[in-house]
Amino acid sequence: MLIRQFQAQRMQPPRDFQPIPDTTICVEIGAGKGMQAPRDFIAIANSPICVEIGAGKGKHALLFTAEHPQATLYAIERTREKFVAMQKQHQLEPREHLNPVHADALPWVVHALFPTHVEQFFILYPNPEPHNPAQRWLNMPFFEFLLSRLKPNGMITLASNIPAYIDEAEQQLIDVWKLPYQKQKIATDSARTHFEIKYLERGELCQQLLITKPQDYQTRFDDFAPLQGRNIQGQPDGK
Repeated sequence: MLIRQFQAQRMQPPRDFQPIPDTTICVEIGAGKGMQAPRDFIAIANSPICVEIGAGKGKHALLFTAEHPQATLYAIERTREKFVAMQKQHQLEPREHLNPVHADALPWVVHALFPTHVEQFFILYPNPEPHNPAQRWLNMPFFEFLLSRLKPNGMITLASNIPAYIDEAEQQLIDVWKLPYQKQKIATDSARTHFEIKYLERGELCQQLLITKPQDYQTRFDDFAPLQGRNIQGQPDGK
């Protein structure tokens, strides 16, 4: 049974952080709009799915659903321009089980996904956050919540063209998350995303971590049900 310890010394201070007096206070966690339901949120069934976070214009989503026609993939993209491009491409190349979603990934995950809901997450070439390392996926406490949505023996594929990003993520897997993984060099003829094509054409080293969730792995969020469109106070978003 694997349970990680929260390591406060690894947390970066918030931007413009100011200390507060050592007096008795009350704290509301998640009080902002960050975990409000995405606009036009639609709840999904608790059946096996795959999820791509940061799907861009949908190149990988279309390739994956063509190669795995029975797999249901939710392709999440926050940027409207890229989401519209993905929708248009999906109309040209229809896939029965491909579901493009225009949303920020974090609130969508909290509102949509059930515990052990996801067979595989794809996080391909995420923003490396050069000025805010605390926002890198494996540095975020939210990564534990993401793991709670992954089924036992499920996998997270994390790809990057930045060796330091992969090295840091690998160290976090060892030191913090205690997860088994494989580190792979991506073949020079791989073409899963537009970014991947560009990086490989420039001769850059692209690598990925294939992260597996063991059968007996536990998180603090294993019993947390999806919010399914309810806001923090338990009312439907926008009501």
